[in-house]
Amino acid sequence: MDLLALADFNLVARHGGFGRAARATGRPKATLSRRAAELENSLGLRLFERGARALKLTQEGKDLHERTSRLLTEVEETAAAIASGDREPRGNLRISAPLLFSQLAMGKLAAGFSLKYPDVILEVTTEDRAVDMVEEGYDLAIRVNPRSDESLVGRVFMRDRLVIVASPQVARPQDGDAAPAVVRSSDRGLSLWNIKPDTGPTTIAFTPVLSLSSLIMVRDAVVMGVGAARLPVSLVSHDLAAGTLVHWGDVDGPDTALWTLYPSRRLLNARVSAFLDHLRGAFPKGTPDELAAFIRI
Repeated sequence: MDLLALADFNLVARHGGFGRAARATGRPKATLSRRAAELENSLGLRLFERGARALKLTQEGKDLHERTSRLLTEVEETAAAIASGDREPRGNLRISAPLLFSQLAMGKLAAGFSLKYPDVILEVTTEDRAVDMVEEGYDLAIRVNPRSDESLVGRVFMRDRLVIVASPQVARPQDGDAAPAVVRSSDRGLSLWNIKPDTGPTTIAFTPVLSLSSLIMVRDAVVMGVGAARLPVSLVSHDLAAGTLVHWGDVDGPDTALWTLYPSRRLLNARVSAFLDHLRGAFPKGTPDELAAFIRI
């Protein structure tokens, strides 16, 4: 396969047309068109649907673009780094991170990373859904207890645990009674919290009185005395220490694990490696206390 033709194909695919690619790069439109045709002939596939006014990738063209564009970028960056003798991270770094971790920590993490690596253009998108990293162009994803995915590799960098807390003015329920509770919208079908035996009774019944979509909103409502809630200990540790919240028990179940994930079918680039090192520097032990302290610094 002609790598120059492949590079020109990706150029056209990225810009959405021969004319746009030519204007953006100063390359002759005829050369780009010829190279794309040569690649199609060598593969025996049609990569573009050429309409009178629009150019669209075929399914084969989309597949080829998705699988080769990042590889070519890696080759270009590696060659440039070797030629300059400079292994400092540079270029674009796209990260997807969950809502709560982003609200608590990503602003300071991103700022510290940008100050350390000014040649990296960092873009952080906040969302709790499982993104398609290759399809959507992410270099790194931070996820809470992610499902197993053979196309991704990763590591745990932080562990947290869930606790039941309430304002001191909210009475802990007696046997058979239910506590008023502030819940996340996704937990509205629940009516019972299971508690670790060494931290309280084995169950606490509750009745939702307020449903909110953000754990920070839940925490704020609990501090106001609306009811009890199930929250990460890192989010409420300072409130517990100050006495504005009281601890009813630890939730019975596995710890919450925060993972860093990245595609396994390409080499780990210098930008991702640098951000992973940055995370390890911020949270060397990966404990809830470290996250709580980071939030307050």
